[in-house]
Amino acid sequence: MIGVIGMKVLVIAAHPDDEVYGMGGTIAKLSNQGHDVYVLILTEGCSTQYKDQPHLIEEKKNQAYEANSILGVKEVIFGDLPDMKLDTVEHVEINAVIEKAIRDLEPDVVYTHFYGDVNKDHKCVFESTMVAVRPIHSQCVREVYCYQVPSSTEWAANVAQSTFIPNVFEEVSEYYDKKQDSILAYSSEIREYPHPRSLKVVKMYDLVLAKRNGLELAEGFMLIRKVAK
Repeated sequence: MIGVIGMKVLVIAAHPDDEVYGMGGTIAKLSNQGHDVYVLILTEGCSTQYKDQPHLIEEKKNQAYEANSILGVKEVIFGDLPDMKLDTVEHVEINAVIEKAIRDLEPDVVYTHFYGDVNKDHKCVFESTMVAVRPIHSQCVREVYCYQVPSSTEWAANVAQSTFIPNVFEEVSEYYDKKQDSILAYSSEIREYPHPRSLKVVKMYDLVLAKRNGLELAEGFMLIRKVAK
């Protein structure tokens, strides 16, 4: 990532909790380093998965505020699009939500979902992110990364186009307690071991990734584009 003090960073997530499972340690690290981190959550994350519990929409928003407060996020923005149905929403509507956030915030760096995830909402968010950050002359975004989300990224088919191959690695051991606390703040989503969204498995992923790269605990990212002027 560009070594500029006081950057603006936008983390784009399809559902409440994707951001903390995928890169909670890095968010805490960036915030601690003095960067302004914003989180955009496209869907309400409940209406399809929990049809009989409409009260969870507001509850998950509150959980998102709490989780991201732990990480030092400056603001959480909600798109309020339908959960697990982004493939039924017009592409331009998803684009517009992301484009507005970029226009309002003018971030230097954007993190988004991996295009090969098994979750269709994640794929839609990636595609719309790429529209919103297209490299036109006036584009403020200089770096674009994908992050992985447990129980989506690794569940995709083991073929080249859907295999997450990180090429950027962030040491996050100093911030790992905050990552775990932020995951626990999403109490409606935490799972027990051996589910990939359990604290134990998430840490196992981050530990293996770190040891492959000479680190203690790490989160991995795929650099999509970096523009230097």
